[in-house]
Amino acid sequence: MPTNLKNLEERSSTATPLAGCVFLLVVFLLAIGGSVALWWLWPEASFLNPQEHLSPNAKPRTVVARGKLSDFEEANIEIYKNSAPSVVQVATATNLRNLFNLNVQSVPKGVGSGFMWDKNGHIVTNYHVVDHADTAKVTLSDGSTYEAQQIWAHPDQDIAVVLINAPKSKLVPIPIGSSHDLRVGQVTYALGDPFGLDKTMTMGIVSALDRTIESSNNRTIEGVIQTSAAINPGNSGGPLLDSAGRLIGMNTAIASPSGAFAGIGFAVPVDEINSVVPELIRHGKVVRPRLGVMLAATDVARKLGVEHGALIITVVPDSAATKAGLHGTSRNDDGQLKLGDVITGIDGKAIDNSNQLVAAIEKHEVGDAVTLSIHREGKDQDVRVTLQESK
Repeated sequence: MPTNLKNLEERSSTATPLAGCVFLLVVFLLAIGGSVALWWLWPEASFLNPQEHLSPNAKPRTVVARGKLSDFEEANIEIYKNSAPSVVQVATATNLRNLFNLNVQSVPKGVGSGFMWDKNGHIVTNYHVVDHADTAKVTLSDGSTYEAQQIWAHPDQDIAVVLINAPKSKLVPIPIGSSHDLRVGQVTYALGDPFGLDKTMTMGIVSALDRTIESSNNRTIEGVIQTSAAINPGNSGGPLLDSAGRLIGMNTAIASPSGAFAGIGFAVPVDEINSVVPELIRHGKVVRPRLGVMLAATDVARKLGVEHGALIITVVPDSAATKAGLHGTSRNDDGQLKLGDVITGIDGKAIDNSNQLVAAIEKHEVGDAVTLSIHREGKDQDVRVTLQESK
């Protein structure tokens, strides 16, 4: 390659970056210069002179008269006014022992809601609100707080009773309604402390009835009310009211992939609450009748070939089932499985699985006699059983 061309290429390769830098510098300087020129040539621009368009005589606008609230709004306000004093906050804590100095420290566990049951200091809330808590504090609507003296619970229906020692003048029992005669479309009000924010009320409707949900101990809760009233974390244990301000359920769960309200909330029906709470207050537990059998889970029964009914796995000695001659599942001398009795009905009502049987039994009282339809070794027969108290 000729020397002059080589030198030209070398000069071009070194000059190009320098020329680019000079070009960028020129552009930058022009931009600065343009901004300064704009400042001098257009000083009254609104965005550069915020004082230009101020109005010294500006005054608040005249308020338009609201007029009367609608009857519906007045009713909502009245329901809240009458019900709020009955709603409480339930805060729980767990005691942790310091490994170094062995001191016990109370660590906050969670916050839920509850409502006053009577003038004797009994507060009703969800079992899962107080589950595994070592201490609980109940805060009333006036802000006063009381330590829980005692807690009784019935996990099967997610119901608990907390006893506090508060002046009767501060205790406002909530009016009790009924849930067996509810209809889809009725207005509902959910009160409680969602996210720890007290004295909250939301409104919706009864969106479905007779739903089935699972309690914290994996038992089935039947007859559950589904509502569109917003229920969020912290609402658990709070009351669900009807348009007359009566208790129709206790907010207990939501169906939501995010953990926040998504339009579907569930409440334990008041008829169940009104049955369980007095027993907890009287006995410290729920006295329920039992057959005295261990039943196979539905999926296990199906795998064993039981298409319908509740399969008995074990019969408890000295139980009502033993006295009635019911048979459990066993093995033959050759090791083959011999299925026990399959309960297919109670008092003429068909039973499809073990959950249905348990729910049907719990509608009775200790001492009631029931007729069980059973399938045993290919034959159907009826057996009379007198229910006993569960141990």
